[in-house]
Amino acid sequence: MSRFKTLMFFTVLLLVSVLILIAINQTEKKLDASIRTNNLYYTGQIRNAPPIVVFTTVALGSFRGLLADVLWLRAASLQDEGNYFEMVQLASWITKLQPRFSGATAYLAWNMAYNISVTCSLPEDRWRWIQEAIKLIRDEAIVYNPADPMLYKELGWIFQHKMGNIMDDFNLYYKNRLALEMEQVFGSKPDWQQLASAPRDTAALLKAIPNSEKFMELLTKSKYETLDKLFVEFKKQSKLPPDFVALIDSTRISDTLDNYFRSLWLRETYKLDPVLINSINNKYGILDWRTPEAQALYWATKGLEMTLGHRDLSCERMITQALKESFIAGRILMIDKDKFERIIMIPNLSVVDSVKRTFEEAYDNNEQQSTFLSAKLNFMQEAIVLLYNYGKFAKAAEYYKMLQKEEPGKYRNTLENFVMEQWSSEVRDAGVKKATDIISGLIFRSCYFIAYGDDDAALASERMARYIYNSYQLNNQDIQVRQGLASYREIKNIATETCIKSLPPVMAEILKARLQEDAAKKSNEEKDAKEKDAAAKK
Repeated sequence: MSRFKTLMFFTVLLLVSVLILIAINQTEKKLDASIRTNNLYYTGQIRNAPPIVVFTTVALGSFRGLLADVLWLRAASLQDEGNYFEMVQLASWITKLQPRFSGATAYLAWNMAYNISVTCSLPEDRWRWIQEAIKLIRDEAIVYNPADPMLYKELGWIFQHKMGNIMDDFNLYYKNRLALEMEQVFGSKPDWQQLASAPRDTAALLKAIPNSEKFMELLTKSKYETLDKLFVEFKKQSKLPPDFVALIDSTRISDTLDNYFRSLWLRETYKLDPVLINSINNKYGILDWRTPEAQALYWATKGLEMTLGHRDLSCERMITQALKESFIAGRILMIDKDKFERIIMIPNLSVVDSVKRTFEEAYDNNEQQSTFLSAKLNFMQEAIVLLYNYGKFAKAAEYYKMLQKEEPGKYRNTLENFVMEQWSSEVRDAGVKKATDIISGLIFRSCYFIAYGDDDAALASERMARYIYNSYQLNNQDIQVRQGLASYREIKNIATETCIKSLPPVMAEILKARLQEDAAKKSNEEKDAKEKDAAAKK
């Protein structure tokens, strides 16, 4: 080949190479733009990942997909055989091999929480599978995909639907277990402001403790030796060991340590940040964080916070639904700590305005989707009945007027007639929550009338409560095991205590005195009746 031809050949190759490089550059720019627009990421960009994840994503390269496929086949085969022993480990390995494939992790978690769990006949076994599903998303997938709203929605759904709903026969077990776990961490009435402001690390803790050198000296000489060992003991007892409290002899230090450990426990084990919890309470009203609905609300809120643009329809839907359920039955009054078969929950009336506002915001933020408007109107109807049942007559009237404005001409009855109509329709097909709410509300209302001297109205409310309870029990005998409606006496005791706590001190004392009088009168009447029966038989 002559020199000229050689020169031309290399010149053409050079031009072709330049054109290819330009084309590659343009393609890369388009891909980068698409990544930014759609909030996509390269697998190699995972930060703060465990060593095993870094190894699989870098060392195995594209071959990790083949290994993940093999594990998928293995998992499917084991599930077909009814052998679930390896499923948790396989799910974790698949997540580590494909850390950005969040859809796969969501499916694996759903499969464990719903499909595998229901194959177990014991509630504690189902509970373990549900917990493994939660951990897979919460402790792994979200770490690798912190800005993926789907994962937060799926996690919240397990709390809201699997635990909070009544579809699973062991839902009462789940609710009790969750409530007891949370109560162990932060108690039944936590001070979220204090927990939110607690020190977040050891350095901040020692800075908050007066004379920290002396404190560390006492700790080192004690049998606990280090903060880590003291924390382990704290989790065992759910409080500071009494002997250590006596040793430091300082209420301020004890309170600081208590808040620090509880905050740390929440963040490390449950990935719940007291700062965000306190923010949610300030925004919507004080929630009972022992309930599944509050947990679902937390993860949906966290999902919006982490998502690019802070907008996601699925998370917004979950917030409205979870907040509504918190209003309907968002306060726990009684936990069955022995058998986990009963739990009594009542409405959280303090969040009523927040629920309405949240529906309106979701409606405005999502191009006025009619589903949010319909949900708001349905909520307002339920809210009116519950508010009326629990003696919030002025608030019920306020919401009834708003409902009449929302749908002009539709609601012409008085407030009282509207509530009676709603009672009739709701009790026919009521779930345990609604039935308990209606019965509790009527008993509450009866106590309210007793305190204010309206005996006739009190008697009418009490009779209505008993009638509804007996009708519900009669019409739902086949689902009593699943739903577990508490005894009438239990519901009445709780509702009565709630009414006493809600009344002004003077009226509360009047109610207590009247109830004692009525109980004594009833006891005497029963005694007289027995004596008359005995005399008649003679």
